[in-house]
Amino acid sequence: MSTEPIRFDTKIAVLLRDDLEPWQRLNVTAFLVSGLGSQVPEVIGEPYEDADDVLYLPMFRQPVLVFEVAKETLTAAHARVLSRALPRAVFTSDLFTTGNDRDNRAAVRAVPTGELDLVGLAVYGPRNAVDKAVKGARMHP
Repeated sequence: MSTEPIRFDTKIAVLLRDDLEPWQRLNVTAFLVSGLGSQVPEVIGEPYEDADDVLYLPMFRQPVLVFEVAKETLTAAHARVLSRALPRAVFTSDLFTTGNDRDNRAAVRAVPTGELDLVGLAVYGPRNAVDKAVKGARMHP
């Protein structure tokens, strides 16, 4: 087994609007990363197993970087993510008032792209492209 540090040429980033309550930040992050894990299989590692042979679900194979951004920075990052066609997931303020996946999708579907009231965005892709897309974001405290 190698002990060399693992370097990734890709990045997973989550951007959260800076005016969210703590519970909202956690909820939005969980929802956003579930979208990446379901549609971008290469981000998922192998299942876990403890010393007693109990199996656990696989998780991301690399760190998830969480950033805090102002609303305007989030809107600009969304536009850059779209222009680079990077895999992404969105969470809008409307989703705090819905209680299920069907209503969540309907709430997003009802709003034109440029008018989405984004509170969170997850993105995955080549490190350079993600870095450019999230320019102006700061690491979450």
